Amino acid sequence: MGTIRLGVWNIEWMNDLFTTSSGQIVFKSDNTTVRGPRRGNTVRERIDDVAGVIDALGRDALVVVEGPNHVDELQHFFDHSPVQGSWRCVVQRSPRQSQCIGIAVRTDTGLWSGDPVVQFDALDAQSGIIKRASDAFDYDSDDDGLVEKHKFERRPLYVELTMSDNTQFRVVGLHLKSKGIFTALEWSKWWRKADANRMRLLAQCSRFRDAFIEPYLSDAATRDMPLIVCGDINDGPGLDTSEAKLNASGVETLMGDVWRPDLTLGNALFDTLDDDDQAARRFRDRATTRFKDPIFDAYHHPWIDHILYTRNAAAGWVSNAAIHRNMPSGQPIWREFPAASDHYPISVTVTI
Repeated sequence: MGTIRLGVWNIEWMNDLFTTSSGQIVFKSDNTTVRGPRRGNTVRERIDDVAGVIDALGRDALVVVEGPNHVDELQHFFDHSPVQGSWRCVVQRSPRQSQCIGIAVRTDTGLWSGDPVVQFDALDAQSGIIKRASDAFDYDSDDDGLVEKHKFERRPLYVELTMSDNTQFRVVGLHLKSKGIFTALEWSKWWRKADANRMRLLAQCSRFRDAFIEPYLSDAATRDMPLIVCGDINDGPGLDTSEAKLNASGVETLMGDVWRPDLTLGNALFDTLDDDDQAARRFRDRATTRFKDPIFDAYHHPWIDHILYTRNAAAGWVSNAAIHRNMPSGQPIWREFPAASDHYPISVTVTI
């Protein structure tokens, strides 16, 4: 039996930290201003604060959302920032995208096999269903008989991880279409954009459910392999006003159909709610990020980062889910590491 701690974190504009010098990946100069959770973040502030969070969490593997678009850049961060330990990094390339999905696995703890990561490249036809599931596709989002064309802006990460006792599981990392509207618009245009964003998000969730998750759980080659689907889904449970028009929730569509319960995915953060909150669907303390409304000047606290898991392993194989708003020091993450990210890391324990 193997046990590891898996984290998932949207690090926000991580790609901005890197440049090339003499053909080599390097960090930009320390005082360069880059995008991040605050105005005027510098490269050095962001490197130190992101590394500080990773060290404070102490995870054995970290799925990185809004990471760099080249594996050499993510590897450079873990090799040359203050992050402790030795790490093996993988990034899923996405053409014309500067915020990609990757994973970093800490290799100096004895918890993993010699080379713990096998990647199934979503751009390689030889990788099977992950490419087919993430290619451009047609979908009637609003069931009006008109088929729209959709795509995944960021290709999903898909890897197999092997622990030191040779037990294995697989991980999919997702970053789906944002529902956020961060500019002030005339009211009717704002609603049109809001509705369009929900349709695109629902299309992506439906497509990935139908073209990847259900085939994965039905095929003899994969149906017994435990799988975690995680990342910034950009949607929470229930229906907002725009989703109510479509009568569908993106993340709940991704999790599966009650008519096929054996193929549904569990939600690790939901599992940690007490019985009363689960029964009443009270998710008030599940927020994984916060952002300011540009119209009403108020802050929203949505639950949009998720760790989902298949039910083809022993009950409880994914446990101890947590949202890390505070660091082990007791300080809020935004106070101790203010240049880290606008998302909170989340994590689970995986026991195979």
